[in-house]
Amino acid sequence: MEQARAALAERIAERRSGGDDPRALVGEMRRSVLLVPMADGGLWSVRSGGVRWICGFTDEAALARFALRHAPGDRPMDYAALLGARIVDELVPALGEPAGLAVDIATEDGSMFFPPVVGIVPDAVAVDTGAAGEGPRS
Repeated sequence: MEQARAALAERIAERRSGGDDPRALVGEMRRSVLLVPMADGGLWSVRSGGVRWICGFTDEAALARFALRHAPGDRPMDYAALLGARIVDELVPALGEPAGLAVDIATEDGSMFFPPVVGIVPDAVAVDTGAAGEGPRS
């Protein structure tokens, strides 16, 4: 499992340096297990730019960088280990608002955002189809 997490971090680094195929990056995200912090009985997320971002981390070191800034006091931060595909295919649509996945947001020059667009989230909740929030299509 550590190897899969490292593979996503490597793909992110490649993409940020201008290389790699974006579709390969999305595929790697979907296959990777991400560590998602828990808060108030749910998944930790943040709203920015009209989008709710579920925050996931590729490994415990990346999660620890985040926890240093956001964990309450000196208590450990609870987290769930979730497959990227489950986050974007099941959890994002269940939120009922534009939502995406933010990976490794506390890693300088190592974060990546997967916005709520076609090819990342289901078409019915993608903001670039005109169908988001309209309910099922006929």
